[in-house]
Amino acid sequence: MYIIVIGGGRVGYYLIKALLDEGHEVLLIEKNASICETINDELGNVCFRGDGCEAATLAEIGTGRADMLIAVTGDDEDNFVACQVAKHKFNVPRTIARIRNPQNEILFKKLGIDVTVSSTNIILEHIEEQVPTHPLTHLLTLRDKGLEVVEVKIPPEANTVGKAVKELSLPEQSKLVLVISKERPPRLATANTVLQGGDQIIALTAPEAEEQLRTALRGG
Repeated sequence: MYIIVIGGGRVGYYLIKALLDEGHEVLLIEKNASICETINDELGNVCFRGDGCEAATLAEIGTGRADMLIAVTGDDEDNFVACQVAKHKFNVPRTIARIRNPQNEILFKKLGIDVTVSSTNIILEHIEEQVPTHPLTHLLTLRDKGLEVVEVKIPPEANTVGKAVKELSLPEQSKLVLVISKERPPRLATANTVLQGGDQIIALTAPEAEEQLRTALRGG
């Protein structure tokens, strides 16, 4: 694959090293001349000095034939612009953007970025896995569909305990899939499934409906 990486900081540096080790054709775009020179001295002619947000730069490096563009600068706006230009002007089939502010993630997805990577959310999700009382845990992102697979834990004191799924005000963008209980084997969620304290609910939801889903399953 021909992969373009925007941003020659630590993330970009270690990323291109890993991609080169896997045998990919990789080109790094970096504004800073000294950083670019250092990388080229170590890894060969793999760094191009330029602004990855500019169409002229992307045209010069042959972005039109790229299989993927990954923007990992420290600036969310730069990463967004680079991915947008690559996708809409050069028809790059796959774009990935690093996000520092998790609040930008939904916006980036809505505006066509294929994959977003938020280090803050990754750390939070690892914390969630270790905290059994955490209300909602992300399990899987179906980015092409704009959906998330999440787990919601029902606490014993929740006012939804004893209610059937059909009695809940679930958001339209959400669907319950599986119920995992300590006392019985995992079972498919149906309209007649009754929630019990300690249940773990696996659900499919749109990212913007996560909070509404959590409230519907756990109560206010």
